[in-house]
Amino acid sequence: MRGGLSGLRLLAVCLVLGVAALAGVGSLASAINAGLSERGQLLLGGDVAARLTSRFATPEERARLAALGPVAEVVKLRAMAGRVDSEDERTLAEVKAVDARWPLYGRFRITGNLPFSPGTAALSPALAEKLRLKTGDMLTIGNGRFRVAGVTAEEPDKAGDGLGLGPGVIIRLADLPMTGMIAPGSLFRSEYRVRLPAGADPAPVVARLQAAAPDAGFQYQDRRNGSPGTRQFVDRLGQFLTLVGLTALVVAGVGVAGGVTAYLEARTKTIATLKTLGADTATIRALYLYQIGLVTLGAVAIGLMIGAATPWAVAWFAADSLPVPPQLSPQWAALATSAAYGLLITLAFALWPLGQAAQMPAARLFRSLTERRARPGAAMVAGIGAAALAIVGLTIWNASDRLFVLAFIGAALGLILLLWALAALVRAMAARAPRPRGTLARLALGNLHRPGAPTRQLIVALGLGLTLFATLAVIETNFSGQIQRTLPKRAPSYFVIDIPKEGEGDFRALVARSAPGAAITLVPSLRGPVTAVKGVPVAKLNASPDAWILRGDRGLSFAADFPPANTLVSGKWWPRDYAGPPLVSLDDDAAKALGLKIGDTITVSVLGVEVTATIASTRKINWQSLGFNFAILFAPGTLEAAPYSYMATLAVAPGQERGVQAGIGRAFPTASVVRVKDVLGQVSELLGQLSAAIRAAASVTVAAGIAVLIGAVAAGARARTYDAVILKLLGATRGQVARATLAEYGLLAGIVALLALLLGGFAGWYVVVQVFKLEWQPDWGPVVLTVLVGGLVTVLLGLAGSWAALSARPNAVLRDL
Repeated sequence: MRGGLSGLRLLAVCLVLGVAALAGVGSLASAINAGLSERGQLLLGGDVAARLTSRFATPEERARLAALGPVAEVVKLRAMAGRVDSEDERTLAEVKAVDARWPLYGRFRITGNLPFSPGTAALSPALAEKLRLKTGDMLTIGNGRFRVAGVTAEEPDKAGDGLGLGPGVIIRLADLPMTGMIAPGSLFRSEYRVRLPAGADPAPVVARLQAAAPDAGFQYQDRRNGSPGTRQFVDRLGQFLTLVGLTALVVAGVGVAGGVTAYLEARTKTIATLKTLGADTATIRALYLYQIGLVTLGAVAIGLMIGAATPWAVAWFAADSLPVPPQLSPQWAALATSAAYGLLITLAFALWPLGQAAQMPAARLFRSLTERRARPGAAMVAGIGAAALAIVGLTIWNASDRLFVLAFIGAALGLILLLWALAALVRAMAARAPRPRGTLARLALGNLHRPGAPTRQLIVALGLGLTLFATLAVIETNFSGQIQRTLPKRAPSYFVIDIPKEGEGDFRALVARSAPGAAITLVPSLRGPVTAVKGVPVAKLNASPDAWILRGDRGLSFAADFPPANTLVSGKWWPRDYAGPPLVSLDDDAAKALGLKIGDTITVSVLGVEVTATIASTRKINWQSLGFNFAILFAPGTLEAAPYSYMATLAVAPGQERGVQAGIGRAFPTASVVRVKDVLGQVSELLGQLSAAIRAAASVTVAAGIAVLIGAVAAGARARTYDAVILKLLGATRGQVARATLAEYGLLAGIVALLALLLGGFAGWYVVVQVFKLEWQPDWGPVVLTVLVGGLVTVLLGLAGSWAALSARPNAVLRDL
């Protein structure tokens, strides 16, 4: 090792890149989850929370909760908020009404010199900016008027509220009636948060509450998972980014093989001399395996240090983008997993070139420039296979969604094999292609298939990285096109929520006056959770992760006619004048996730009343229609007696939008108007943030591919120097040899870019059309630019890496051969 680490430096760079990416993603996800666990009480607002939809707890239910400890009551709903002096300036807001005991944990703080008391409201910074309100100004919420006490500076349970459709505002619970937002059929959620005695375990408390009133419609949650939606999002995004990082590490593994090959190439004479003096294959193998192992341990340690520092860096530079502050301590499990990946990848990719060097006899090593490498022995091949199986097993073991991980691994392995086969095809075609007339062109073509040519390694490594980037570019441009062009054309102008049942006729008349010719659709609306499936309570079901219909409240409705944008999959639709036992039509995907078929039963809690219905049909819903689509749709005669409200979609001309919204605000102050363009803007911003995170992880794959290119150039430096010297002896100038090298890497870059474009386009099409069921509308400009930049980098780095060989003086090289 004192003789130099040329070649092993590349191994170290590749491993640092891959391990740092994996350790960084794993540490950040683990630190955020640890932060969620640490702040479970703050996010939940208590040790135990009991939630109801569209109703309040009865005195008996309140007494049962109060017996456990102090109880804080919170009501959440959506309402239109606006300035008192301008009826036109109204916007949808997420309203949180809190009692005097809130918050049970943490501190609520506002900026302003007015106390947060009855008759006042605390505005989120976004709402205050949007309505241009400051402390002391007047604000309308529904029918009520409030004085602005200040802007929220600290809200302990904010992250637990999830993503809303509008900015937030907090009022006192006692002021809620004057808003007029609570009426029969109104959509709201009441929460009762309990503070348990110190040291009390919330799990048995929740079990007793569920057993005491199993049919009351309560949904319980405790501090162990204060924000399950956030945790699930972090877990899934972390898992996906981990897989992207693992792909980068696999690409880096190709660089490891190149680095080890270059290192052993530089020591060919040393290995041959040791064998001449009696060293056997096992001794040579052990000697260099120790050296590779030491460098690997150092590179893994550096990568782990970078990964361990990632939560600190993200917390410092992007704290506002995180749901909660991450736990700033080493995440040992994530670091140990990343270290294991790094060591196993090194073993899997280093054993092959090491076995080749150790297996060759001394005489052949002295002629290594013209000799074919020997194949490694059976023990080395078995070691490579064991390391590969260990990598797959470790990935599956750590996965939360193992089917997804298996599909990803299968796709990645399939892509690697495909690239490997295409690289072999390229070499074969280059060998059989007609010989060009020009000398430089013949040299460039010959370098693609000559012995020791790095064509295969570079196509696999750079092709994998560029294909991943091209796939992401195709998906991202398609999503952007859908959100910015297609969806706005198809979407209605507004969604209107909480229209009183008795106001249906007035609402239709108002829209007809304000926007003649507007398209309007009204549907009855309720909400309630699924409480039992085939008679089995949901709490006792071992449902699959795809059973999203069981999570939280579901929108409910009833209809006599088959809904548009739906396709009947199984069963029969009921007649318009149906008047029999309760029937229900389910979304087909939801029915499959629960294993339901025609004739099975499902139970839904509607305002605390359990309604059990028989499944009459299943439907395939086109969610892209952006109309009102209900996963659970009842037949007539079941829900009409329940208090319900109407929801509406309005499609109006752009010039009529302002007048319609102002008219609805004046005539129906308790109705909520959602502007579709605003929602699409939020979705676009969220997708942009996700894309940035995925591109950052994917960029490591490209960086690893570049390292592989450098490694391939280093591994072939000896042979390329020899070729350059022979060409110079035959009269070639350095410029001519450089142009031949430029043509070689230009051909290689063109092949890699074309393969990445084709494979990335196909993969993007599959994800967009087959997985997300969206229209195929990619923007090819950014995609082509991505692969062209990758190809240009390949050419420039290849030429720069070969410059030393091109500049070699023949007399010095010939004396050393």
